[in-house]
Amino acid sequence: MNPEKYLLLNWKRVLIIIIAWVVAVILHNLTYALFYEYFSKTGGDEPVFFIIAVIIIPLYFIIAIIYTIINKIKKK
Repeated sequence: MNPEKYLLLNWKRVLIIIIAWVVAVILHNLTYALFYEYFSKTGGDEPVFFIIAVIIIPLYFIIAIIYTIINKIKKK
């Protein structure tokens, strides 16, 4: 596995990360709105897209930033 393929940031990848985060937030809100009756009866919420938007995408972005910085320092 080549980590540079997935972790080395460029402007295109940053834009994809931002779009993925916005899509996850929209899908979370849309899912909650469509199934509001069910969630209000059970007292729950839609967790999948919420976890993707709040934990997974920011964690990936932080790891990718650290990897990119270390890679740039090693090349110098």
